Amino acid sequence: MALPSSAASAGLAAPGPTVRPPDRRRAWLVTAMIVTFMVVNFADKSVLGLAAVPIMDELGLSNGTYGLISSSFYLLFSLSGLVVGFFSSRVSSRTMLFVMALLWAVAQLPVLAVAAVPTLIAGRVLLGVAEGPAASMSMHALYKWFPPERRGLPSALQIGGAAIGTLVSAPVLTWLITDFGWRSAYAALAVVSLLWALVWWRTGHDGPHDEARAPRADGARPPRPLPYRRLLLTGTMAGSVASAFGAAWALALAHAWLPAYLRTQLGLAPQAVATAISAVSALSLVLLLTVSPLMDALKARGVSSRWSSGAAQGVAVCVAGCAMAAFPFTEGGVVRLVLIGVAFGTVAVAIPLHYVTAAEVVPAAQRGAVFGIVAATGTLPGLIAPFVTGHLIDAADSVSAGYATAFLVAAAVMLTAGASAVAVIRPERDARRLGLRTERVPPSH
Repeated sequence: MALPSSAASAGLAAPGPTVRPPDRRRAWLVTAMIVTFMVVNFADKSVLGLAAVPIMDELGLSNGTYGLISSSFYLLFSLSGLVVGFFSSRVSSRTMLFVMALLWAVAQLPVLAVAAVPTLIAGRVLLGVAEGPAASMSMHALYKWFPPERRGLPSALQIGGAAIGTLVSAPVLTWLITDFGWRSAYAALAVVSLLWALVWWRTGHDGPHDEARAPRADGARPPRPLPYRRLLLTGTMAGSVASAFGAAWALALAHAWLPAYLRTQLGLAPQAVATAISAVSALSLVLLLTVSPLMDALKARGVSSRWSSGAAQGVAVCVAGCAMAAFPFTEGGVVRLVLIGVAFGTVAVAIPLHYVTAAEVVPAAQRGAVFGIVAATGTLPGLIAPFVTGHLIDAADSVSAGYATAFLVAAAVMLTAGASAVAVIRPERDARRLGLRTERVPPSH
């Protein structure tokens, strides 16, 4: 069932009139590496938030300055995702992910040399450049190993890597920060990123479902590219971006401000904060591993993508938005922590599903570029939300009032984004209008 060694190692189908089935063992090995890639990715994202209090204390930072440092991560994040997306059909996924991971390691070094606001910002900006394309391009790489009808579970696992990254990194990095100083956490992440890059270079290859490179089984020419304007103006694409935007607002707050909020407003100790954040990530992981396969099962039963994928992602963001609006005004620690878990954990459902719906209305050869565009626009809250939150906290009569206002703003954004996704995502309709195939392919056994 495996490809000949020369073709398999290049990640291409063997030449000839037919394309042989992919090596499933290699497909799941690549999946495991990409899940690990996302684990490291989100550990890198989380470290500044987990070290926020000691960094602010040591450097004497205001909430506004810390918010600026946190937002700097997203200064070039979206632009990087956009640019790399357009090169994805020309550069192998193996090379792209390898270079990204190397840059992650380098990005941790400036603050180890000199701990100051400029080096913190420099490291976060470089990290943002390297991580901007990470989610979309690793998903693109994953899709090269699985046909459309088998992408639900791998997609959930890829995004699940983000939840695992926070779940694992919160206690480990908190332990390093508490016992060895916050710089030790940065050093550890540099080593881990470098190790992943070296292993990936030996094991990561592009798969046989890379339609942009592999010949078609029927010998026909690949379809001509569609104008990006037509693709991006579909309701499905707009709704997918909207759900990603609402989810990204909550995720940006979780990385930048949730640890500080739990410590300063709820009075939790550092290890208790790590436990709470791990619990939120565990909820996200459970939802990812149950909802996405359920969506695949619904599609197999004939349920349209509008309801199985589109409505599900919009509803998830709306539910999280309601919890976001409620928890700042809730009395009782347990109830508030539960609402915090829903507010910051439920949005994870939207991330794999918005890629799934976007992929249904995009030719495979243009998927990487469109994923880059979706990631660039959908993750803009990372540039806005942390800085706005810091400003609101500094401008309010009290820190608690500032947090409450910031969370209400987040809730409004999320509810608007989620409702928009439910209203406009119509993959089957938009695929027909674009002239793409919409019939379902039965799973192979």
